[in-house]
Amino acid sequence: MKRFRVATIVVTAAFAAVVPAAQAEVRLAALFSDGMVLQQERPVRIWGTAEAGEKVSVSVAGAKGEATADVQGRWSVEVGPLKAGGPHEMTVAGSNTLTVKDVLVGEVWLCSGQSNMQMSVDWGVFGPGGSPQSEKQIAEANYPQLRMFTVERAVAGEPAADVKGRWSVCRDRAVLKWSAVGYFFGRELHQKLKVPVGLIRSAVGGTPIESWMSRESLMAVNETAKGGVQWWDGEIAKFDEAAFQKEYAAWQAAAETAKAAGVKEPRKPVRVTENPWRPNGLYNGMIRPLMPYGIRGAIWYQGEANAGKAAQYRETFPGMIRAWRQEWGQGEFPFLFVQLANFKARLDTPADSAWAELREAQRLTLSVPKTAMAVAIDIGEAEDIHPKNKLDVGRRLALGALAVAYDQKLVYSGPLVAGAKAEGGAVRLSFDSVGGGLVASGDALKGFAVAGADGKYIWAQAKIDGATVVVSSDAVAEPVSVRYAWADNPECNLYNAEGLPASPFQVTVER
Repeated sequence: MKRFRVATIVVTAAFAAVVPAAQAEVRLAALFSDGMVLQQERPVRIWGTAEAGEKVSVSVAGAKGEATADVQGRWSVEVGPLKAGGPHEMTVAGSNTLTVKDVLVGEVWLCSGQSNMQMSVDWGVFGPGGSPQSEKQIAEANYPQLRMFTVERAVAGEPAADVKGRWSVCRDRAVLKWSAVGYFFGRELHQKLKVPVGLIRSAVGGTPIESWMSRESLMAVNETAKGGVQWWDGEIAKFDEAAFQKEYAAWQAAAETAKAAGVKEPRKPVRVTENPWRPNGLYNGMIRPLMPYGIRGAIWYQGEANAGKAAQYRETFPGMIRAWRQEWGQGEFPFLFVQLANFKARLDTPADSAWAELREAQRLTLSVPKTAMAVAIDIGEAEDIHPKNKLDVGRRLALGALAVAYDQKLVYSGPLVAGAKAEGGAVRLSFDSVGGGLVASGDALKGFAVAGADGKYIWAQAKIDGATVVVSSDAVAEPVSVRYAWADNPECNLYNAEGLPASPFQVTVER
């Protein structure tokens, strides 16, 4: 269906930064470049810069739109809705004419988070230390209608006008530099939906959630979050460039000495203004400029950097989801996320765990509408915070997308605890997402612990009874709390018949 819209200018989030008043030529934001994928079935916004007052027309896939650049040289056009397909050419005309080639229309997803989302296919997944069938898998990674735009790392104090990056087509060995989670997720959707799929990777390793939130949304979380932002404000105000240059020169000398001696060089100093832990810094540099590019939804893999602050994460994570949705201006788009995988040494006795607390914060975020969680408690690695099995992560995220975003009737989650009721000295646990039934991988259920009024957890016996699990321990006469898979790297084996693992949890017993 063709739709023609005229607008003098629609001020979008992408233009939050000041743009020079005079632009000699019409220019497009970086996302609108050769090989791009536009979101199907809804109006999409296309934007750029030009000379103030200049009229700009856009034509793509039979849809057209016009706008006039505002006094700051910003213009924005809405076209569509567009039907899946392509390739098309997009023409943008003003004082000059731009042609964007090989444009597809299909499904677009944002892929964000920290290192496990950033982790590329050649980072041990298909490459060294990865699958023994790496070359075969690389050869099969030939999906010309699967594309990825990789956003270059950028920390900014204010919302940037644009990002740097390019679209890449899934052919030959190009996939090696793609996000592994993004690739396997996108490949699954492409194969199931039979339409082009575009992925936008905007991820930076070792970063907390606070870096990915707008200043306004983070300040509104609670006083702790507000105090963190204000602390960084003070550090930035104290920053001395001259002192930094001296520190940097000293580092260069020390690094050269270390290199000559064949030892590890000291950590490179970073300006506090460019530190990726700076609250709002990655949001300003790598998320805000993407808005309001048409997307179907987002996938998120992050949390390792916030382990130890799970109580705060219970507020910041739902807050970020709500804020992104509001700021993007495309309604409650589906938001899918990965629960932290198992990691570190396995313990013989029940104990508290910062990673388990963070996983619980993630599980509780499922109360936010149109969310889904991929549980990864069975595919981590004790010795590596970056587990190589990103295939199952991508597949489990894709199941969530098929259900939440595309309304397919399927089992997309492992068992999720729904309640715990006392039955004498035992506890009966009920679950959602049972699917074809609860099953134990192995002879007996493992990973359950109970605590009495003293709060001390003891390993418990557990058995499946229909769609429930009955838990008990001779050492705890009246359990008040039950934990499952509550450890950094737990031994646990509860699944549904579809092969999806149960989420770790802690639940209070009802009497």
